[in-house]
Amino acid sequence: MKIPSMQSGLALILPKKVFMSPLANPLIITQEVVEEDLESIKLWRLLVYNDEVNTFDYVIQTLIEVCEHSSEQAEQCTLIIHFKGKCSVKEGEWNELESMRNEICRRGIWAEVELS
Repeated sequence: MKIPSMQSGLALILPKKVFMSPLANPLIITQEVVEEDLESIKLWRLLVYNDEVNTFDYVIQTLIEVCEHSSEQAEQCTLIIHFKGKCSVKEGEWNELESMRNEICRRGIWAEVELS
């Protein structure tokens, strides 16, 4: 089966119908290709990485201001960033996360948006 090409390059194939047949191969599954714009699906996450430059307080304040985290959530994310090297601080749509990433990077903190 050939999958149609898409701008994003990804397609989902889902079962459409399942029915029984009296023939030798009784189970027949037809499939449909579901094409969706991946940028509009909430499959994206904003990652913030550890560095040796920025203070805990600065990263916490940035997450509160840019990502609208509570102080507790920002502190927990900052601890994960420090001890694990990175943390997924937000999930959502590409456009929303891209603007947050740009602002975090503008403040001197390393961040990326990637598919979940």
